[in-house]
Amino acid sequence: MPGSAQRQDVIGHVAGRIPASRGGACLRVAVDGPDGSGKTTFADELGAAVRALGRPVVRVSLDDFHHVRAVRYRQGRESPQGFWEDSYDYQRFCADVLEPFAPGGSRCYRPAAHDLATDTVLRPPARTAPAGTVVVVDGLFLHRDEIGDVWDLSVFLRVPFAVTARRMARRDGTHPDPAHPSMRRYVEAQRIYYAACSPQRRADLVIDNADFDAPRIVRE
Repeated sequence: MPGSAQRQDVIGHVAGRIPASRGGACLRVAVDGPDGSGKTTFADELGAAVRALGRPVVRVSLDDFHHVRAVRYRQGRESPQGFWEDSYDYQRFCADVLEPFAPGGSRCYRPAAHDLATDTVLRPPARTAPAGTVVVVDGLFLHRDEIGDVWDLSVFLRVPFAVTARRMARRDGTHPDPAHPSMRRYVEAQRIYYAACSPQRRADLVIDNADFDAPRIVRE
């Protein structure tokens, strides 16, 4: 369902900020933010807004590029450092998504590398995107050093942990209090990320998404 007029205005503004394609080059767009900030919904709506402008779009989620459990939990199931360092297979993500959509890239991409429910490594058939495609990626830690400089436009959704924890509780059944010990892995991993990479400074746009119906651009 369409969001509020204010939300549509913000999404439309971000869509209009994506650079024009030159010579059929593809564009890579990141939607970053803490777990529970609304990245997937925002990226879906952004992709729809870009399509409405007549541009081809591919949607990818970093959540489809997790490491297998043995890697994700090798520092312990409660480890924030492990969550920060071991959650995602950036080698596959770069090879399957970022490099194909880079300037001069093949545009032959794979949208997923792992099934989280079954812990299965995937290698789906490659797909070929049209020239000038805008690939919109949602995920955690998208401004980390390994991949932070590849984006043609990047967004960081700023939402307090008190709000994200409540959203996660509704979505995942986790504890609604971000200070609860069971939430330490997620909250402290974000704090490690903020200290190491300053995503709110690296992002092209910072959007307050604490109120889903009234997002606000706070820096661009």
